[in-house]
Amino acid sequence: MTKVSHRSLGKTGLKIPELILGGGFVGGVMIHSDKDTQAEAIRRCCAVGSDWIDTAQSYGNGESEKNIGEVLAMMPKDQRPRVSTKIALGPDDLRDVKGAVRRAIEASLARLQLDKVEVYQLHNRIGAGDSSWMSSYQILKPGGVADAFEAVKDAGLTDHIGITALGEPNAVRDIIASERFETAQVYYNLLNPSSGKNVGPNFGTTDFRGLLGACQRHGLGVFGIRVLAAGVLATKERHGREIPITENSEPEAEATRANAAWKILGPRNEEHAVTAIRYALAEKKMSTAVFGAATLEHIDIALSAAVAGPLEAAAVTKLDSLH
Repeated sequence: MTKVSHRSLGKTGLKIPELILGGGFVGGVMIHSDKDTQAEAIRRCCAVGSDWIDTAQSYGNGESEKNIGEVLAMMPKDQRPRVSTKIALGPDDLRDVKGAVRRAIEASLARLQLDKVEVYQLHNRIGAGDSSWMSSYQILKPGGVADAFEAVKDAGLTDHIGITALGEPNAVRDIIASERFETAQVYYNLLNPSSGKNVGPNFGTTDFRGLLGACQRHGLGVFGIRVLAAGVLATKERHGREIPITENSEPEAEATRANAAWKILGPRNEEHAVTAIRYALAEKKMSTAVFGAATLEHIDIALSAAVAGPLEAAAVTKLDSLH
């Protein structure tokens, strides 16, 4: 059986499948489906070497972690996927950030029924946004968020720590350059590849210019997120969970961009979701691409893209001409 290829996860020393299942709300298979489907979803991924699942405390308000934990408990330890999870801190947490991070990871581990996770990541956007965002000062100051994350790593509750590279790109780059974290979740898809490629001045949505290069320079492993643009690149059907996380990325605007992409690419003997995933796999500065799924059929489609491998250079060039 053809297996999913693995890549280095930055300087962590880990090898990670180049395509992994996300347990989030948008895809929803680890939240909205029954236990048999959830178990089969993880089994199918592991069967082809995609032995990692990414989740977060906020996905289904803990339901994703809980459901993953119940599935893992039914599996032999040597056959379980590795796990990364995340926490978004609130303003009240900053009064005792070390305690808040410790309590959060312990709660996640209880739901996951694990003693530790491979990677634990900050889920807040970074910069000067609303109260849910974290400034670079709050993260890097003595006694701040980075220190709190290092404390749970030192306690053996996670092997590695990371960030979600959303928010103000300049502030995100400051955190990457600090080298206090070992991984980053970076937005990347064929509608918005700006974290890895130069785009024009009238791009029309968030420009993450240079983030993948910065991660590479400072040794951070990269989880590529939104590779299917919340499903817009997979289907014309809207499921109501397409939560925009970049400027002007409402489903209608994204669908217009997607239609332009498919038009310039021309007919292909594969589903749009496969092409979109293979486009992400062609970006070698990413360690892995995270995909969401609602059904077992979606799992099979995504895994077939990983088996097919990165998109050919001529198709990538055509798609990049849009930007």
